[in-house]
Amino acid sequence: MHTRRLFGTSGIRGIVNQDLSPDFCRRVALAIGTTLPPASTVCIATDTRISRDMIKEAVTAGLLSCDINIVDLGILPTPALALLTRESGFAAGIMVTASHNPPEFNGIKLFTENSLGYSQAQEAEIEKVYSNQKFRQGKRGTLEQAQDMKQRYLSFIEGKLSLSGFNHQLKVVVDPGNGAASKFASYIFVQMGFDVTTVNDEPDGLFPGRSPEPKADTLQGTVSFLRHHNADLAICFDGDADRVVFCDKEGFLGFNEPITFISRLAVKRTGKKMIATTVETGTLLDLAMKDLGAKVVRGRVGDVPVAHLAQELNAALGVEQVGVYIFPELGYYPDSIFASLFLLSQLSDAREIRQFFQGIPRLFFEKAKIFCPNELKELVMTQVKERAHLFAPDEINTLDGLRLKFPDSWMLIRASGTEPVIRVVSESTSQAQTDGLVSKGKEIVQSLVEANR
Repeated sequence: MHTRRLFGTSGIRGIVNQDLSPDFCRRVALAIGTTLPPASTVCIATDTRISRDMIKEAVTAGLLSCDINIVDLGILPTPALALLTRESGFAAGIMVTASHNPPEFNGIKLFTENSLGYSQAQEAEIEKVYSNQKFRQGKRGTLEQAQDMKQRYLSFIEGKLSLSGFNHQLKVVVDPGNGAASKFASYIFVQMGFDVTTVNDEPDGLFPGRSPEPKADTLQGTVSFLRHHNADLAICFDGDADRVVFCDKEGFLGFNEPITFISRLAVKRTGKKMIATTVETGTLLDLAMKDLGAKVVRGRVGDVPVAHLAQELNAALGVEQVGVYIFPELGYYPDSIFASLFLLSQLSDAREIRQFFQGIPRLFFEKAKIFCPNELKELVMTQVKERAHLFAPDEINTLDGLRLKFPDSWMLIRASGTEPVIRVVSESTSQAQTDGLVSKGKEIVQSLVEANR
């Protein structure tokens, strides 16, 4: 096992007791601790998964044994863990989470003392120590529990947003999906003066209310709940609340639409003319930036690459179409709770979002995924790239996966860094064309996966 690649798109991720055994997590923690100065103090938090204590205890054991002190923050959204790492002066922040993945998954995500996700170089350093199995031996570190995390997070956020800008007549549904934002996000919104109704707000690592991945098909119950309570907007988080998507009375608001709307608000507020995003993001964002004179720059998928790109560009905002928002004014980490509050601070009526997009040519965006064992991903993607010519594209981009551009459409085929799948994404001005590209992409990937098994 010590030769395996540890880090994916967003930290270390896998199925508990299959990819992530307690001993594996303890050794990973030893490698993490060895790369930190002796006697450093780090913080650790978890989402609500039922495996959280097992993984946290294994990580804690590894860190303590190589002279690292730990402050346990309990169950927290990833944005709060990232922010408090910096604001409380910790050497690093460790989040035990598998984000939007199903309940059987868990993972380890790392933040620096500046709230920035670990870079590829830092990950490579940990992997080298792990591979060599040469861990620092020292005196045992200390472990303590921390309290009042909600209030400490709220105090920081309150200083960044003016309450006078909010339309407190808006009625919002908060749906944490039984994840890390349960009882946390609703508290923040109530304290900010909103009329809040909640659904799936009980912490439960089996995610009984809905899937931890919020999207159109998993949010149908939330939309019904919103309509029943005559609310204006539903704010829906993933398992660790580093992502957020929105629904209104008409249904799911989409992936590209909210990031586009919020990006425009960020450009207007900051005056900066750059938006950092990924190869997975649709062209709706580009179309909506034209009248503002802003430029969209695409990089690799993942909140950490987006954070680094946003920092490099001095961007107004970093976004991923799945609902990731990185506000440089807060720090280079995804903060879905702040993104939601920022949106609400600029809205007088929830219908403004859909109304804005009526003035932009309609685009059809679809995503699909094909199961592919992790060990086959690299081979299959190499073979996919060799077949790029079969699509007769105008442009080929291999920055992250295979992105093909056509006159009025594009398609991305990319191996997931968080689960054993290869994703096919497409967007065009025609639903039939989008569906056709997705279908062709799925067919090629599926045939290659089967041929290599």
